[in-house]
Amino acid sequence: MDRTELGVALRMWRERTSPADVGLPAGLRRRTPGLRREEVAQLAGLSVDYLTRLEQRRGPHPSEAVLGGLARALRLSDAEREHLFRLAGSSPPLPGRICSTVRPSVLRMLDRFTDLPALLVDAKSDVLAWNGMAAALLGDFSAVPQAERNVAWIAFLGENRRVGMDAADRQRMDGHIVANLRRATARYPDDPGLQRLIGTLRARSPRFATHWDRRDVGERPDQHKTINHPELGPMRLDCDQLTVHQDDQTLVVYSAEPGTRSAEALELLRVVGLQQLSPQG
Repeated sequence: MDRTELGVALRMWRERTSPADVGLPAGLRRRTPGLRREEVAQLAGLSVDYLTRLEQRRGPHPSEAVLGGLARALRLSDAEREHLFRLAGSSPPLPGRICSTVRPSVLRMLDRFTDLPALLVDAKSDVLAWNGMAAALLGDFSAVPQAERNVAWIAFLGENRRVGMDAADRQRMDGHIVANLRRATARYPDDPGLQRLIGTLRARSPRFATHWDRRDVGERPDQHKTINHPELGPMRLDCDQLTVHQDDQTLVVYSAEPGTRSAEALELLRVVGLQQLSPQG
């Protein structure tokens, strides 16, 4: 482990990454270039003290999960991710593991969706990247612990009440999420993160376990979702999925039919972002 070079690299990568790159508001009184340590730590699922010690060349040997979280938070390229692992004295993930590295070209495309919510997920449904509109619509993903920043975890173990569904819609969506994970296990039978996720969901969610034991792999998602925004009310949105074939990742984009109340709400959401429209009691 090369602590000196690791600390220098982490700080350099942090300072070159802007809040907009990771779907965070820039805010006021930002005195540091790029991201604050608090923001990187939150995105990577680490404590600020842990990241500080790594940057100051006195940190412990980081685990593969920590390195993967840092690579995602800092939007590292494939070569940079490998370099990060080597500096930390670890071997990069083996072939046949789920790719959680986000391509710079995909991030550029994500940035172009300035008026539409969009997020990127990997083969095990981890949320890898999102734009400001997605955070405003679905909630601030950076505030979610990194281990729980996963579509399946949120659906079966989380408390996200923004996606409004009746019982039939929920059954279909649950089936689609579980079917995606089952197909992923066929493609990545040795991926440890996927196995941990499925084990946790089966142990803690009877609803997930019931779907898993059915062994269905053909569920198709509803192309429409109702999002209950706390300030703007319910929005009926189209949900389209674009596949990044090289990395087995999916870009999910939300939109609304022009002229509808939902389209007007999305336009207002673009203006207000993560701000609250009314004081909370």
